[in-house]
Amino acid sequence: MPRDSSRRLLGGATPAQFLARHWQKRPLLVRGAVPGFAGAIDAHELMRLACDEHVESRIVVRGRRRNWQVLHGPFRPSAFRSLGERGWTLLVQDLNHHVQAAHDLLRAFRFLPNARLDDVMASYAAPGGGVGPHVDSYDVFLLQGPGIRRWRIGRQRDLGLVQGAPLKLLRRFAPTQEWRLGPGDMLYLPPSYAHDGTAMTACMTYSIGFRAPAWQELTSQFLAWLQDRVKREGLYTDPDLTPTHTPGRLGAGLIDRAAEQLARIRWSRADVSRFLGCYLTEPKPSVFFTPPAQALGRSVFERLAWRHGVALDRKSRMLYNGREIFLNGELEPLDGTAAKHLRALADAGSLRPGPDLRVSLSEPLYAWYRAGFIHLVTGVP
Repeated sequence: MPRDSSRRLLGGATPAQFLARHWQKRPLLVRGAVPGFAGAIDAHELMRLACDEHVESRIVVRGRRRNWQVLHGPFRPSAFRSLGERGWTLLVQDLNHHVQAAHDLLRAFRFLPNARLDDVMASYAAPGGGVGPHVDSYDVFLLQGPGIRRWRIGRQRDLGLVQGAPLKLLRRFAPTQEWRLGPGDMLYLPPSYAHDGTAMTACMTYSIGFRAPAWQELTSQFLAWLQDRVKREGLYTDPDLTPTHTPGRLGAGLIDRAAEQLARIRWSRADVSRFLGCYLTEPKPSVFFTPPAQALGRSVFERLAWRHGVALDRKSRMLYNGREIFLNGELEPLDGTAAKHLRALADAGSLRPGPDLRVSLSEPLYAWYRAGFIHLVTGVP
């Protein structure tokens, strides 16, 4: 992304200045962050997407306190005709998986690590629509598309929720700032800032969200990952066992021996790195890849790939650490030459290798192509 575009996106700040002043610290409102922004998709196309069984979508109908409604897709086209002209919102997750323009929108935020990026969620709201006052546990950029939305925000201590509501609505919302955002305006919010967005006109908002796993979740997943990699030989023994008059008691010797063995379980920083690479690239349960209907033979694929290049599928998640490459939950250890070019693929999302890379890259790239993880660049069969 050109430097001047990056500074405009962040209200004149450099990425380093934004991270130092605002990231996880305080909100930032940027007028005209994306000048002339007309959105990545129109309302009718978004509704068609919400009818697809492979797309995660919801409809939120605004009410009073407990009288909100949340409907989950996929929807029938007739569902939208019955909603009326006011007070409802359509939310579509992972728009970047389905619409190239939304995928391209993420590239504007590549000054932040891919490991933290989550998705682009599109929200179409009829006048008066919104999802109510709430807090998020993650950072979010709220980029306004067509239409006008009013945002009220506040950093409040009372995070009590409305009991019985189908959404996590704040019971006592006390906003301290308010703005109206038009096309191309953007609001950044750190985690835990209470906010409420209401459509003043029919409008579209794009939420660029970031992953923030809970430590409990991360710990549980790491222990599950570790159990397949820990090997302890031998069996429990107790040659010093003596007679007991309390056979129902859990013996101190058994506890001590088990505690000693469990205390010997160790893991390294390299183990944590491999776990994070696999965990953070693992596709969501709703994500499915589409292999090519008629896969090219390896030699034909290689010839076209080296001539035209390859690109990651929009749904693919790719990270690396040194020579270890992680793609969609799998670790691919490679030699130095191959890893160098695949790191470039992870950073840029595409790769235009030359003939000299054929030997080192052909095997992983061809396997990924057949799995639908990568594609030949646009215009190539």
